[in-house]
Amino acid sequence: MAITAEAQFHVLAVDDSLIDRKLIERLLRTSSYQVTTVDSGSKALEFLGLQDDDDDEDSSDSSPSEIEVNLVITDYCMPGMTGYDLLKRIKETSSLKDIPVVIMSSENVPSRINMCLEEGAEEFFLKPVQMSDLERIRPHIMRRKPADPEEEEQGEDQPQPSQTPPVLPLQQQITNDNTAMAMAQTPPAAAAARGRPWMKVCLPRGDDPDVQ
Repeated sequence: MAITAEAQFHVLAVDDSLIDRKLIERLLRTSSYQVTTVDSGSKALEFLGLQDDDDDEDSSDSSPSEIEVNLVITDYCMPGMTGYDLLKRIKETSSLKDIPVVIMSSENVPSRINMCLEEGAEEFFLKPVQMSDLERIRPHIMRRKPADPEEEEQGEDQPQPSQTPPVLPLQQQITNDNTAMAMAQTPPAAAAARGRPWMKVCLPRGDDPDVQ
């Protein structure tokens, strides 16, 4: 049974609402993504290998989870840590900043949307999330997809094309031959003008085939 490309990708879904969390999980699994769901931003940080500790100013030293996450989709309005706060923590962590983050919200607030996009969110979805919305996350995941080592090895094993000199068309060959003949018959004055030595060969009259 063939495995689709999406089945190789793991999405972390964050939402404090059980209904919304089940909905986004079902949509992602229908699209063949692997899904992990958590109900808070702090649990999302824990899964990513970070700690929700306000006293820890240097979050770049935290180690990420052994389970690779290819995308984080999170609700904006959550108690404690909002989706915007979670977005900032991810983008401030050197080992996680390249993970695409998508924000969801049931409120259409332009200033909130712009704030999230300026902070680094890839998309901002209005709830309820539709299947057409999830189609928009695929390019963001594919852009971050690492190169397949097997494909790289196959590319290295392929023979390189031989560098054969180009074959001139017949008309070009004839033109080059005519040019060479014209140079051979260049008069002394023209040859001297070109800075090329010119030598006249005198044959005895008896050996001249043109003398009858």
